[in-house]
Amino acid sequence: MKTETNSLDDGSEADASELRVENDVAEEEVPQVDPSESAEPAPDKQINDLKDQLLRALADVENTRRRAQREKEDTAKYAIASFARDVLGVADNLSRALDAVPEETRASGEEMQTLFQGVELTKRELQTTMERHGISQISPLGEKFDHNFHQAMYEVESADAEPGTVIQVAQLGYVIGERLLRPAMVGVSKKPSDQDSNADEPKMPSEPASGTTENTEA
Repeated sequence: MKTETNSLDDGSEADASELRVENDVAEEEVPQVDPSESAEPAPDKQINDLKDQLLRALADVENTRRRAQREKEDTAKYAIASFARDVLGVADNLSRALDAVPEETRASGEEMQTLFQGVELTKRELQTTMERHGISQISPLGEKFDHNFHQAMYEVESADAEPGTVIQVAQLGYVIGERLLRPAMVGVSKKPSDQDSNADEPKMPSEPASGTTENTEA
């Protein structure tokens, strides 16, 4: 009997030790959760976050709408740019035809006057039509040279105009809206070469006229 009791006691102790081991393993496998992390954000914070997201979404939609409207307006305004650039040649030819007729030839007969007036009216009507569609002339005579709208073809020495002034227009320029269709071909003034050479030479003191004497007294 004594031996059986000892064997029962050993079995109970073994079961208890196994139970303790299982409990230790279970405690180790359970992750430690921070209560602050599992808690949901406060309602006020959620409302502010949602309001911020809504405002950002509305701003993106408004920017997209404005960009689309601007692209639509640009397309409508500049869609005829290629056609307008081709029409400029017609306007140039009409101007050349009018300039090629001398004054005495215009007054030589009624038929010539009628023809000249017809070509002139056609040119004016074409110019009016282009202006109605946003196409404007660039006639920079007397203005300062601007590389954004002018193209310098040559320089002309001039003592009457400041250097860099447009004093001749070989071909008119055109813009459509705010965009350049064709720059104006111009001649730009520069300082005369004799003024440049005189400016570099040292000035000589004037000599007294012959037959006169200088007064050296103080």
